[in-house]
Amino acid sequence: MSDQTVENRKVPVWNGRVTMNVQIKGSGPDLVYFHPASGMAWDPFLDELAKSYRIHAPEFPGTTPGNPYDIHKIDDLADAVLIYEETLRGLGLNQPLAVGQSFGGMMALELASSFPEIFSRLVVLDPIGLWTEAHPVTNWIEAPAPALPAILFKNPASAPAQAMLALPEDPEAAILATAQLVWNLGATGKMVWPIPDKGLSKRLHRLTAPALIVWGEEDALISSAYAGLLGERIKGSRVEIIRDCGHIPQVEKHPETMTVVQPFLAA
Repeated sequence: MSDQTVENRKVPVWNGRVTMNVQIKGSGPDLVYFHPASGMAWDPFLDELAKSYRIHAPEFPGTTPGNPYDIHKIDDLADAVLIYEETLRGLGLNQPLAVGQSFGGMMALELASSFPEIFSRLVVLDPIGLWTEAHPVTNWIEAPAPALPAILFKNPASAPAQAMLALPEDPEAAILATAQLVWNLGATGKMVWPIPDKGLSKRLHRLTAPALIVWGEEDALISSAYAGLLGERIKGSRVEIIRDCGHIPQVEKHPETMTVVQPFLAA
């Protein structure tokens, strides 16, 4: 198998009631990637990291095509955190690096707060998980589909944004992709509904791994004001703001994001 070929590994967890599908790609030190609410998808950011790291990307229960109902076996966020921990143990990973984006960033932070020794270093990209009345998080689940591009990107017309938003040309494949996206948003939304604040701020002091917080300056989903708030709660963390950028910096400003992420992971 080529190092750039995606391997799918099944990991039974939750006393055998849930099967986690983990996409694995690349070679080098182990790195766990926590995907956003829309589900797991490879992009140029991950492909670039896969040149230097062996990426393990667990698919959140319910978001794996063909296995939608595992989400019904998880009651709440506490269950999800333990399931991720069981998955990493099942993979035999020993203090891997970790990267999480948006919903995945929140999951990575929850995991690192519950199990402080689990990661060697942690990068979060525009993570949800905190809430202030001064900066309410946009409800992406209830947002009409035409509004989502402007919620996710500072410049939705840019080539990177258009590439990410593009549906398959085949009409049937496009319908299936849309249905999977809607289901994924529902499965992950179960962990954050009605607002994405389940007490993470009370647990962040437990996090001990060096942490890098990367945020798009003009994030319309969760304000970049949260970058500083998160940084204040994670001792020794570092905050980097990506200018002229929305909620997905690794896509919209790929070179700028790689410039801050790669040296941090390699340190």
